[in-house]
Amino acid sequence: MEALLTHSFDYLSSYEPNKIRKGLRQVEGLLAQICLSRSKQTAAEKRRSMIPLGQAPPAPKALNELADDPAFREFFKLQEGFQWNVAIRLVTCLEHLLGRGSNGANDLLIISTLDLIQGILLLHPPSRALFAREIYMNILLDLLDPINCPAIQSSTLLTLVTALLDQPANTRTFEALDGLLTVTSLFKMRATSREVKLKLVEFLYFYLMPEMPTIPAVAASAPNTAVLGLHRSPSKLSGAFAKSYSSAGDSNQSKRETRTTEEKQKLLGRYLSNVEDLVEDLKETAPFGSTVY
Repeated sequence: MEALLTHSFDYLSSYEPNKIRKGLRQVEGLLAQICLSRSKQTAAEKRRSMIPLGQAPPAPKALNELADDPAFREFFKLQEGFQWNVAIRLVTCLEHLLGRGSNGANDLLIISTLDLIQGILLLHPPSRALFAREIYMNILLDLLDPINCPAIQSSTLLTLVTALLDQPANTRTFEALDGLLTVTSLFKMRATSREVKLKLVEFLYFYLMPEMPTIPAVAASAPNTAVLGLHRSPSKLSGAFAKSYSSAGDSNQSKRETRTTEEKQKLLGRYLSNVEDLVEDLKETAPFGSTVY
């Protein structure tokens, strides 16, 4: 697995689009092998990093199956250090792609990179701690610029959700960088496509949900690891970025890490006039299966 990651990282750091595309496909193939059920495999199939073209993908594994999967355990363990962390490499690649301007081929690479970031943040929740840092959160906010195509904007919003999921510190960074202004400004623009506006409304519903305090990275295992049966030492990665965030943030943020729906409503009300309607709709429909208060 280390050899495959080494090759993919080399390709991702390249300036040639074809090599970047190859690196993205290798990462995608690795994640697919971890997430998809492959009951009977030959030695050659196990070494292959991608699903053959024209072949239907296997059924996805259930969450409880991942706990007993040696490949997933090995992958999760590798993600705990900077050397093999996929999220860092993908975000760095995304930053390089963002600096190349907008064209069809580059846009496709950006979308593919965003899709993989979504996957890795769901498979390895401690990697979400990266987005507590302004430099990484700013990359996502830059991708919401009106100059970018609707497909990039939609994919960025989904990535933003995975980055903020169960991470109040990341949400505070998002707010501090005027993320709400960025999102609402895009929503108000006439040129914004209907599809993107629907994604923006979904994002605002997600944002308005009340937050739960996260388990301190330096004192307990990362979120979701207990569910997967991975009782291990604290994540070095999330611990490092948690320290970076706390040292950069002010004392008020460290004292009050989470916000309620009411507090978020007031913040969002600075930029939108119909936030009360959103909150009422959220209470009635409970799209995320949780109580809003």
